[in-house]
Amino acid sequence: MKRIFTLCIALCTIITGFAQTDTTGTQNKPPADDTIRIGGMIIIRKAGSKDKEIVRDKEYKMRNRRSNKPSNLTTNWWILDLGFSNYNDESNYVNAALTGFVAPGINEDDLQLKGGKSRNVNIWFFMQKLNIVKHVVNLKYGLGLELNNYSFDNTKLAFAKNPTIISEGTTDFKKVKLAADYLTVPIMINFNFTPNRKNGFGISGGISAGYLYSSRYKSKTDDDVSKVKSNFDLESFKLSYIGELSLGPVRLYGSYAMKNMWEKGLDMTPYNFGFRFSNW
Repeated sequence: MKRIFTLCIALCTIITGFAQTDTTGTQNKPPADDTIRIGGMIIIRKAGSKDKEIVRDKEYKMRNRRSNKPSNLTTNWWILDLGFSNYNDESNYVNAALTGFVAPGINEDDLQLKGGKSRNVNIWFFMQKLNIVKHVVNLKYGLGLELNNYSFDNTKLAFAKNPTIISEGTTDFKKVKLAADYLTVPIMINFNFTPNRKNGFGISGGISAGYLYSSRYKSKTDDDVSKVKSNFDLESFKLSYIGELSLGPVRLYGSYAMKNMWEKGLDMTPYNFGFRFSNW
């Protein structure tokens, strides 16, 4: 009995010692606040207080604002022109026949073109626009291919090379045409009357310089296509006056050569016009 009583006194002493140690450790610590976050709102209850404080958590985000001011230099890649080719014929066919460039009997009517079949396709690798005066006056320039197809009404017309002779044969072809392709550099002064609009209104004018890199005569029957590749005494270089008109989303182009397209024999001044598909 005495042993049990002694053991109980010892356990009570040990428990009381631990309790005193824990109380002493927590007396030096400040009471903690309770914090609850709900979405963008924080609720704080101060220790020892029944009041609650609500704090709204606001987030501020900085947005990247794009300047509406157009760049001083812009580039437009892969522009396409679709239009028509023709020429102004002022040839002296009597002299051309005397020199042997055309066969006797060939005249202006034999070299008349089919208006809807004589096509011009230009593929511009790029065009750049450089601001000169407040984006209203700009310099435009580029590089591309100018492809001209002259389709003739006279389907018996034939082109021979070395030397060049234009004559009328006995075969009535389904199609007869002369193709002349140039590597061309255009340079224009552009007036943009609405510089802050994507599809604005403006006009451009200047000159272009082209180099003849390919030319050929093509005749077609129902079963066969024949090609004769030659320069046919065409001028190697082509200088032209060029223009462009922007009417909102619709863009028109035109060109008129400064001189004859032939080195000898005939006197024809080529010109083109049509629609341009570009960003500006």
